[in-house]
Amino acid sequence: MTEKTNDTQLSFVLGSYNRRKFLEGAIQSVRQNGIKVPYEIIVVDGGSTDGSLRWLNKQKDILTIVQHNRGSFRGQPVERRSWGYFMNLGFKCARGRFIVMISDDTLLIPKAAMNALHHYEKLQAQGRNIGAVAFYWREWPQEQEYKVGLALGDRMFVNHGMFLREALEEVGWIEEESFRFYYADVDLCLKLWQKGYEVVDCPAAFVEHFRHTNRKVRRKNLQDEKSDRSAYLDRWAGKVNGSHGANLGRWLYSQYNDPHRTIMNFPKVTLPMITISMAHRWIKKIVR
Repeated sequence: MTEKTNDTQLSFVLGSYNRRKFLEGAIQSVRQNGIKVPYEIIVVDGGSTDGSLRWLNKQKDILTIVQHNRGSFRGQPVERRSWGYFMNLGFKCARGRFIVMISDDTLLIPKAAMNALHHYEKLQAQGRNIGAVAFYWREWPQEQEYKVGLALGDRMFVNHGMFLREALEEVGWIEEESFRFYYADVDLCLKLWQKGYEVVDCPAAFVEHFRHTNRKVRRKNLQDEKSDRSAYLDRWAGKVNGSHGANLGRWLYSQYNDPHRTIMNFPKVTLPMITISMAHRWIKKIVR
């Protein structure tokens, strides 16, 4: 009997905590992305209490990893783990040749995944050593343009995008101890550059990110930004060509008119000064 080989090409990995409505939308944007190769979906949940786990348990096309990250158990506080720790759980379980990293409060615009895969294959055929492909993204509803980030020395990094799995393994995955939440993704991409891989953008891959999901959790995350930034600069400043002075990083912007109106698929929730339903009406006007 011949053993069946794994032919998974794309592994979509995302972390989640108490964002069920947004999580459902993120998963649906993967399922409806027009993917033409074998793929899998992996969700790492931090111990949600809003019904996310019940919903995930019913989704037979999702591998769910539960790692509680809050509260207490048997009279002892649960150890808080870093973003890198959680993402590595999913990354290391992934079977795909490529790992697509998104968030539970994002929506993939249709064809983003296949466009990124084709872009990688085109560059690889040219002899380039590509370790990751960044998707353009924006904060909705504040931003109208999509962006990708450049780190120290104008090295591109990935907020949302696709990684070559073997490259991640070669650089030792995501750093789990130095960063609580911020800059671990930037650090990962600088490690790829250091190993001789390129991180490039895909001009045809776009992501919508909803800015105001779980504002209480976001405020807590922002408290970690200062210490994470300090750790990042201690590790990399002066060690990357062009990383001295004011060249600490910047954004590259791209304009795109989404014919699919993907933002309409965000849940209707109340925002400061604006509601999603209001935003939907506004979008309908400008795309007519």
